[in-house]
Amino acid sequence: MFNNFLRTNKFAMWFLTVLRIYLGYQWITAGWHKITGGFDAAGFLNGAIANSTGEHAAVQGWWATFLQHVALPGVDIFNVMVPYGEFLVGLGLLLGTFTTFAALMGLVMNAAFLFSGTVSTNAQMLLLEVLVVVAAANAGKIGLDRYILPYLRKLFHKERAASPVTPAPNQPLKVKHTA
Repeated sequence: MFNNFLRTNKFAMWFLTVLRIYLGYQWITAGWHKITGGFDAAGFLNGAIANSTGEHAAVQGWWATFLQHVALPGVDIFNVMVPYGEFLVGLGLLLGTFTTFAALMGLVMNAAFLFSGTVSTNAQMLLLEVLVVVAAANAGKIGLDRYILPYLRKLFHKERAASPVTPAPNQPLKVKHTA
């Protein structure tokens, strides 16, 4: 029932637009500051790894192992992915373009930051992103998704109509025999 409300209700559409713009602004400014101010994730990663030990560890061991053996050796990739990922998530949410995907990617980043021991606004943003993801297309109706999604649906259906007909599952293909 709540899912249906989020996905179809006009009040929810307006409420989600406000949430989406707030989240988009948060993401795009965070990404822009990292892009223009120089960003190096090595310090953050080393801090998260250090916080995985001791009596009150803030980072779980399995996540610290991932950070130590995957993220830290690939820090140059993360130095590009994080700022541009944040910026693109923000842009998608602000414009209402591929809104569900943008919110999902923001949710993944917030979860990674939370796993790494930083709370800040990550938990709040994660919860709001869950609402946007659950609302699906309704969250982007007041945005470019209003035009992009129907166009993509039409394009997809046109390509499916042009593709060769396949038989239904478990149905034999009927072939005409000529003598």
